[in-house]
Amino acid sequence: MGNRLNLYKFSSPTTFYPLAGRIGKISALIAVILLAIGLYMSFFVAPTDYKQGEGYRIIFIHVPAAWMSMFIYVVMAFWAGIGLVFNTRLSSMMAQALAPTGAIMTFIALWTGAFWGKPMWGAWWVWDARLTSELILFFLYIGFIALQGSIDDTRRADRAGAVLLLVGVV
Repeated sequence: MGNRLNLYKFSSPTTFYPLAGRIGKISALIAVILLAIGLYMSFFVAPTDYKQGEGYRIIFIHVPAAWMSMFIYVVMAFWAGIGLVFNTRLSSMMAQALAPTGAIMTFIALWTGAFWGKPMWGAWWVWDARLTSELILFFLYIGFIALQGSIDDTRRADRAGAVLLLVGVV
C-alpha cells in the first residue's frame, strides 16, 4: 500500500506545474504530428463527395471544432464544480485555463459552419437550433473570461465563474 502512486499530491499548483512542464512538451509534439496526419488525410486522401464536391472538406475542420467546443465546456464545468465543492484552487485554474481554447474552438466552429453554409444553403447564417446553441456557447465562453477578469479577488472570481459554468452546462 505504501508504494502506490499518490496522484493526490498533484492537486496543488506547486507540485502540478513541474509535472505539466515535463508532460506539456511531449504532448504538444504528439498533437502537432497527429494534426498534420489528420489534415493530410482529410484534404488529400479522403475522396470527393459526389453531392457537395470539394466544399465538404471544411467539415473535417468544422465538426471536430464543434465537438471540442462542447467537450471543453463540459470539462470546464466539471473542474469548476470540483473547485466549488472542495474549494481547490487548481480546479478553478484548470477551468480558467481551458476557457480561451474553448472560445477559439467555438469561434472556429461558427466560422467554418458559415463558410460551409454559404455555398450549401445559400446563406451565411440560419437560425437553426444547433447554430444558435453554438453561438450561445460562444457567449458563455466570452462571459466567463470577462467575469474572471473583472473580479479582483480570485476566490470570488472562481466562485462566480463556477456558478456561470454550472448554469450554462444545464
